[in-house]
Amino acid sequence: MSDSGNTFLGILAGTAIGATLGILFAPDKGVNTRGRIAHEAQIAKDNLAREASNLQNTIASTVSDKKETLDTKIESLVSDASYKADDVITSLEKKLRELKARNKKLQKS
Repeated sequence: MSDSGNTFLGILAGTAIGATLGILFAPDKGVNTRGRIAHEAQIAKDNLAREASNLQNTIASTVSDKKETLDTKIESLVSDASYKADDVITSLEKKLRELKARNKKLQKS
């Protein structure tokens, strides 16, 4: 996870803990306090779910970009290898013609 994601989660957790402690020490009825805690917990849960969704989208986008880059590199590598193979074949055919010509000369002598 990135540093900014960790920082956000730390701030979110600190805010939730601070809000919970503030509500617990506030002079109010227990029913109201529990309701506020439940409400704050729901807000924290929603924020966490939203942040997790954003992180998932970011990761999916990054993976997709990396896959496209990898596909492009593989295609380029295969293309380069094909050209090099053609060059090697051409070179070997030339050497073979030279050897055949030399062999013919040696057989005539």
